[in-house]
Amino acid sequence: MKKTNVNKGKYGYAFIAPYFIIFSIFGAFPILYTFYLSLTNWNGIGKAKIIGFKNFATVFHDKFFFQSIGNRVLMWVISVVPQMICALVIAVVLVQSKIKAKSFFRAIFYLPNLVTCSSVAVLFSFIMDWQAGALNKMLLGMHIINSPINWFQSTIATPITVGFINWWMWFGYTMIIFMAGIQAISNDVIEAAIVDGANGIQTLWYITLPLIRPTVIYNVITSLIGGMTMFDIPFVLTNGDGSPQGSILTMVMYLYNTAFRNYHYGYAAAIGTALFIMIGIMVFIAYKIMNRKPVYD
Repeated sequence: MKKTNVNKGKYGYAFIAPYFIIFSIFGAFPILYTFYLSLTNWNGIGKAKIIGFKNFATVFHDKFFFQSIGNRVLMWVISVVPQMICALVIAVVLVQSKIKAKSFFRAIFYLPNLVTCSSVAVLFSFIMDWQAGALNKMLLGMHIINSPINWFQSTIATPITVGFINWWMWFGYTMIIFMAGIQAISNDVIEAAIVDGANGIQTLWYITLPLIRPTVIYNVITSLIGGMTMFDIPFVLTNGDGSPQGSILTMVMYLYNTAFRNYHYGYAAAIGTALFIMIGIMVFIAYKIMNRKPVYD
């Protein structure tokens, strides 16, 4: 019987086709349709009218849009700087020390990340309630304050609260990523530094940090992207208005309010497109930085 050569390479397309079909429906199409809506003045009723790039011109002169960017950058700094420091220190201690029950501590630190952001926001809204919250009662009982403080009416306390919640929820995840990067470092390098007389701080600064630079960059960039798209915690804490005085109004909250409260879908789509472009630029920069020449050849 004569054998025929069958080109099996074409069957690979059948295996990857489901991904591209699902991505086209739930990924590419919404992006393209959002860009189309950004070129219209559609308010959810009737037929959309093309108005060109007028929505984008409005975005670049919208003080609330730039206020939301400033708010997000501030809350990102408040949360990410202590998050990175705490995560890095704890990761170094858990990897390079002889502490027992490392798995237990790793699980405990990571546990807040398993709780939904909305649930955590509701929890802190009860804790910091100015009338019946546990925080005010504790401070009154310790005679630190003389009267209850309305924390969510302070333009200083509210962003700090959001930053603290982000730090508390995500530093465990960041720690896990740092631990993976540190464990990939050869023990011979650490031992050689110790033999040469380097102490713990010098080993961390001159050996560990340079070798886990891609890990650090990954954590910083992903936290920045997550920060720019933050929605649930400030939305739940302030019922979606970003009060007081819009101090925790984020870009996604502003987009949500514009689309589903003011029914300006075209302008909301322009805000979403601008946010998408900003995130794309940051991802491109991160890709370039992470693919630079390694510290050590």
